[in-house]
Amino acid sequence: MRMRVAAVQLNSRDDKAANVAAAEAGVVEAAEAGARLVVLPELWTYLGPAEGNRANAEPIPGPVTERLAALARQYRLILHGGSMLESPAGSPRDARPYNTAVLFGPDGALLATYRKIHLFDAAPDDGAPAYQESAAIAAGDAIVTAEVEGLTLGLATCYDLRFPELFRALALRGAQVFPLPSAFTLETGRDHWEPLIRARAIENGCYVVAADQVGTFPPRRATFGRSLIVDPWGTVLAQAPDQPCVVTAEIDTDRVADVRRRIPSLANRRPDVYEG
Repeated sequence: MRMRVAAVQLNSRDDKAANVAAAEAGVVEAAEAGARLVVLPELWTYLGPAEGNRANAEPIPGPVTERLAALARQYRLILHGGSMLESPAGSPRDARPYNTAVLFGPDGALLATYRKIHLFDAAPDDGAPAYQESAAIAAGDAIVTAEVEGLTLGLATCYDLRFPELFRALALRGAQVFPLPSAFTLETGRDHWEPLIRARAIENGCYVVAADQVGTFPPRRATFGRSLIVDPWGTVLAQAPDQPCVVTAEIDTDRVADVRRRIPSLANRRPDVYEG
């Protein structure tokens, strides 16, 4: 099965209304370019000081996901709505929101949600403030795949990219494509972004559609951009420039089967040796 896919690269900041408008424009641009699978980046509804997370979180379903559902339905898209701040139903007002990815089918139905499992607690640059995502975000605990129109997607978000065991679990559950919404830091992205994405594609024989944030956001943070679409052999099919934009490429699920036949790393696993 062949289809055109798109990664929407944004420079989201702390203005939710402006962010929503930019994301909607990106989805429309991708649809008009012929994409049937469109991926938005991480935390595109609000990317700013952590103290604003709760105020900008929403339940899912909620106002933003309703707008995404309408776009998916209008343009007959498989729409991966990136990730957003989710306030779980019935939670206390002071509870940490989740960093939650959402997936819609061409009829606008919400097919899956994925709460980011691995939270970015790191200090990638000695001269910059440390990141501590877990202080303001609650972690998820479920591995999620979803099938739509004969395509199986394995869901992961940004820092998850550094945990190959998650991607292997997704591939073993049948994933052919990893949509990857991200807000990868500028400091780490320069050296790690492309190698990690290509590695996850190669070792699992999967496509990766990685939509990243680009540019600065408050307080004094910077994201890398360079959104990528990579095939199961690790070949870069499309890469974004250093600005908000949409990049597209054609994928073919027969390529997944062909690569896995030629390099059968999933079939050649030895769990009896290394999972004991």
